[in-house]
Amino acid sequence: MSFPGQRYLGPRPNTLIIAVCVLVALPVVLTRPVWTDSAVVLGVYALLGLSVGISYGQAGILTMSQGAFAAIGGYAAAILTTRFGWPPYADLLVAMALPAALAYGVARLVTRLSPLATALATLALGSVIEILIRNADALTGGYIGLAGIPSVGAINTPAGYACLAWGMIVVTVFLYENLMCSAYGRALNVLRVDQARARADGIDVPALMSAGFAVSAAVAGAAGWLYAHYISFLSPESLDTHISISALLMAVIGGAGYILGPIVGTLLFDGLTRLMPAAELQGFFYGAALIIILLAARTGILGLLAGLARRLRRPDATPAPRAANLSPQESLP
Repeated sequence: MSFPGQRYLGPRPNTLIIAVCVLVALPVVLTRPVWTDSAVVLGVYALLGLSVGISYGQAGILTMSQGAFAAIGGYAAAILTTRFGWPPYADLLVAMALPAALAYGVARLVTRLSPLATALATLALGSVIEILIRNADALTGGYIGLAGIPSVGAINTPAGYACLAWGMIVVTVFLYENLMCSAYGRALNVLRVDQARARADGIDVPALMSAGFAVSAAVAGAAGWLYAHYISFLSPESLDTHISISALLMAVIGGAGYILGPIVGTLLFDGLTRLMPAAELQGFFYGAALIIILLAARTGILGLLAGLARRLRRPDATPAPRAANLSPQESLP
């Protein structure tokens, strides 16, 4: 299927919205150390949520392995900097390329399966990666983990990392939004609406889904890179299946099909978890939140708001009385 060419590298509404929000909110957040640390962690989660949005909201792959892709990116950064002396900026490329290559290869194998089977395959992939990390002592440090991961250049304070994290989010949204306005993005839109039509239009569905999954894994790898350099320590528990499920919930709550949906979901998810009285209830909360969203607003919070906005903009469609139902006298002026 061919699409007309279009210039798509430029500022667009979602990019402008997130950029303005960051510029307004970040100076306020940086005034308090506790808020600053939370801003970095939320930035990592928002990147993971965006990666789920690309995979699930656009490419149609329900993924539960984003934490594993982030772990690959984080451990790649940790190993290259601590064992081989690489500069942190250089290891970012490897941290994104490795999970992207793995995701593309796996997706080529599993995208012909049913959506449920594909989701289970990504969950199994995450478990396999966790096992490999735990047992590759020579590289990953095994159960003990890796410490002494250096800072990213001169960025060695929470405030600096908060600026870096949300700067990465703005760049990611910019590239994501422009990607969806390209021929590739329009093909994804056709795929998301109707796979049969996409095949009839000549779109290579498995290749397109695999490419989308690879892009999402690269974003997750960037999140792992950021986390590793900020915390300066990685262990097998740092980026596990729990992180993957949290990222999926954040994207679904906000609206995985909307570019800014995962970011909105991240902020809402964090706010709700802070209100919980006990950490033991988190599992119950995760399940209940997912069920409620799927039943009440399958397109997430942004989808619900978009639907309400459409109803408010819709003109009054009250039908006029039909002439056939009027008597000849009543139909006269």
